[in-house]
Amino acid sequence: MPVTIALKALTADEVVARLRALRTRQPVKFWAFYSSQLGGIVTDPALMVVPFDDHMVHRGHGIFDTAAIEAGKIYDLEAHLDRFIRSARTSKIQLPARAEMRDIIVRTTAASGRREGSIRYWASVGPGSLGLTPAAGAEPGFFVMIFAGLAYPDTWYTQGLRVMTTTYPIKPPLYAVTKSTNYLPNTLMQMEAQERGLDNGVFVDEAGNVGESSNMNVAFVGADGMLKHPKFDHILSGCTSLRLLELATRLQSRNLIKGVEVCDIPVAEARAAREMMLIGSSIKVAPVVEWDQRLIGDGKPGPVARALRELLQDDMRSARERLIDVPY
Repeated sequence: MPVTIALKALTADEVVARLRALRTRQPVKFWAFYSSQLGGIVTDPALMVVPFDDHMVHRGHGIFDTAAIEAGKIYDLEAHLDRFIRSARTSKIQLPARAEMRDIIVRTTAASGRREGSIRYWASVGPGSLGLTPAAGAEPGFFVMIFAGLAYPDTWYTQGLRVMTTTYPIKPPLYAVTKSTNYLPNTLMQMEAQERGLDNGVFVDEAGNVGESSNMNVAFVGADGMLKHPKFDHILSGCTSLRLLELATRLQSRNLIKGVEVCDIPVAEARAAREMMLIGSSIKVAPVVEWDQRLIGDGKPGPVARALRELLQDDMRSARERLIDVPY
């Protein structure tokens, strides 16, 4: 016999109650949410919603970016906004003025009351139909979320990560350099790694050069002592990587590296590296000790990964030109 489920038409109050019950079953640390569609900020996670017919939801036609809240200040927001605006241009998404977006992000952060955490913000072409192209007269959406941020195990830093070359193809450059909400290849790559008992994966391009990881960049310390990072013309230009490539020159005087180079990195050269690391705004800098069941270096976290993480942590608290005060 067919299974029947009792269904009823819900009232608005019942919908809100059920959304709150859902958040009780799936506890989250979402503290404040701005929606241009609502025209304001909400702090109840049950009300942090986007319409189902928004083009970002049913077609993946949206972009996003992330910034960090460190000791009550927003770190490196301008660099992230630069990338957000580039992604919007590529995706044909209309944005509010830069100053307006910055103001909304700062005020939403203040409304959260949180002095440590992450800011994620999105833009979409808006709701109005389920068609392939945006609905006529659709009003673009801008959304800001203040949340706890992505968390990674301490062992990733103390013991290092184990990764694999993913079987999924790298995104074509146009899509790789655009930070869109279409992260299906990235998601499948990390799921594939976890199904094999590993921590993450690495994309390799058609020429046999290293690309990037799931939501992180990849860097190496070569046998020659050079800190090497893949070119950004076919991978996402990670704001954290770009900043660390500037800061890393300080490690030359400490004899930890001989120099910094952004270049194509063939897989064979990468496998012979002294150190391998993943870099991103959430993970910061984490050492990779094994790739495709082969040890990187001596199979232990190396000194450059540790030193880069310390440089970044210091920069996040002391680089005044990259910090924005939040009026709590």
